[in-house]
Amino acid sequence: MTEKRRYQRFLILCLLYFFMNSVFPQKVNTVVLDAGHGGHDTGALGKKSREKDIALAIVLKLRNDIQNNMPDVKVILTRDDDTFVELYRRAHIANENNADLFISVHCNSTRSSSVYGVETFVMGLHKSDANLAVAKAENAAILLEDDYVEKYDGFDPDSPEGNIFFSMMQNAFLDKSLGFAGNVQHELVDKLHMTNRGVKQAGFLVLYKTAMPGVLIETGFISNPKDEKYLMSEKGQNEMAKAIYNAFYDYKNHITRKPTMPVQNDSLTMESVYSEMAEQVINKIPVNDTITPNTTDAETVSFRVQFATYPIAKSIDSKQFNDISDVKMYYHGGAYKYTSGDFTTFDEAMSLRKLLIIKGYTDAFVVAFKGKERITNEEAKRLTGKK
Repeated sequence: MTEKRRYQRFLILCLLYFFMNSVFPQKVNTVVLDAGHGGHDTGALGKKSREKDIALAIVLKLRNDIQNNMPDVKVILTRDDDTFVELYRRAHIANENNADLFISVHCNSTRSSSVYGVETFVMGLHKSDANLAVAKAENAAILLEDDYVEKYDGFDPDSPEGNIFFSMMQNAFLDKSLGFAGNVQHELVDKLHMTNRGVKQAGFLVLYKTAMPGVLIETGFISNPKDEKYLMSEKGQNEMAKAIYNAFYDYKNHITRKPTMPVQNDSLTMESVYSEMAEQVINKIPVNDTITPNTTDAETVSFRVQFATYPIAKSIDSKQFNDISDVKMYYHGGAYKYTSGDFTTFDEAMSLRKLLIIKGYTDAFVVAFKGKERITNEEAKRLTGKK
């Protein structure tokens, strides 16, 4: 099987997994809590603190909150003491326990002591140099591991292959990850009144091989005296843990809703339908690149620029959107998402995206629709016959 064929097969399986999860009853029975760094990997250093210590303290409190209030949820820690755990091993722990959600807790740091606030990352392509810098800082832990080149399949976050893999993983789990990330930011910003640095995407190795939705939470900057003091305090750690717990509670309630499409045949199982669909779709994939566009479908395809995501709906007439024209809202993946523009070509949408980035919406990206239905950009390009 060629490398290209393997990528096609993996992408189809990921997309089918995502589709089946939206149809059948879903569960959140197991959550993996990952305290960043540990052992000889201290992580970021503040004037009086170490990232590894704060992350572990918050995770232990979060574990207690979940166990005390949600006895039906199994909680697994990647580490419960000052131990060094390789990044690939953290993902392996989540995968081998069939976790339904992966939560990695960290602290941020920068050379400037004036930078502060909270941000939550999901797996995806680096949307800005700042996002890339954060990912590189957290990914640097692999340099402390033996044989890291082999363990991470020669991983290079700047390579085309790495970006392809990021895109495929993003398609499979992005919506659920964004939904939970939005919950986290809502709790930290609206409830704890922390400065909002947003939900962002970047290529974190700790999320790279996890086969489930996951987020990496940067709980504050220990390079900032105020953030550091708060994160070192018992009060701050308790509030952080409680905020993440509340986000998890809301996420679980949303995910475990009733199925959106009833199953008529009692003998029909998720596994049987999933397997049959996978084989049917995979067998139809052409080995070459020739794909004939469907001209009928092409007329209904449009491109917009998504610039914001919130767990709670905001009016499109809100003052915060005054500097944006043609604002639309749609509900997708457990969150309310806001777009601008409505174009027939991807390039037109990209031009608007550049303008929104200049306005400060640095994580804006192009999304595609077929009628009112959200589809992938790849599917949209296929339907319109354009690359």
